Amino acid sequence: MSARDETEPGTMRIDRWLFGVRLFKSRSSAVDAVGGGRVHLNGERVKPSHGVKPGDTVTFTRSAVVFECVVAAVPLRRGPAGEAARCYDETPASKARREVFAARMKVAAGLTPRPDDRPDKHDRRLLRRLRGRN
Repeated sequence: MSARDETEPGTMRIDRWLFGVRLFKSRSSAVDAVGGGRVHLNGERVKPSHGVKPGDTVTFTRSAVVFECVVAAVPLRRGPAGEAARCYDETPASKARREVFAARMKVAAGLTPRPDDRPDKHDRRLLRRLRGRN
């Protein structure tokens, strides 16, 4: 299987594209996301082998955030992050959603109570009882 075995020139499998432009850390996680219906190409669910070409709109969900980007180029390989970032353009609406989500997570992290020190033996036993273990 060569790197350019797609049927049309200038296209690439969507799972390979997602992995190649560093939107997913591994190709298997990209395949799982596409196969699980969390990735849409031009508004439609697709299979991992579906081809993607410049101008297509890719929408995917990762950790409760919906990303939307337009394919700018098809990379020849999984290169450095700067090279990968030039292969897609994230839409302004997607950037705004991501910033709102990050702000909410920051507020939620600030509201989470943090203990001053580690739990001692008595506290650990209370936690175990509270969680229903033992």
